[in-house]
Amino acid sequence: MIAYCGLNCSTCPIHLATIEPDWGRQQAMREDIAHQCTEVYGMELDPRDVNDCDGCLSPTGRLFSGCAQCEIRKCALARKLLTCAFCPEYACNVLRKQFALDPSAQTRLDAIRNPS
Repeated sequence: MIAYCGLNCSTCPIHLATIEPDWGRQQAMREDIAHQCTEVYGMELDPRDVNDCDGCLSPTGRLFSGCAQCEIRKCALARKLLTCAFCPEYACNVLRKQFALDPSAQTRLDAIRNPS
């Protein structure tokens, strides 16, 4: 579950909240996510705005609102890429901004791009 940008969706707090079976715990997770999104990404989110997400590559259609608006995802879809690792313009300035927030995303995409 590696997103276009290199995010590991299987460890993403939004995805983890989606699959959390305990409703109370799920709500607490969504509150924390809303706070983190505000602090890190400057998104003003209410916990009720943190919707279910199965990952940006998932065919289910359940996608976090921030991911649905993601410029990286839109670009990769338009270019019909499996991930940004396969883009001839790797790594573009938009992707580099994501790497500054999540350096492990670059590590994952570099490994996909240059398997050893």
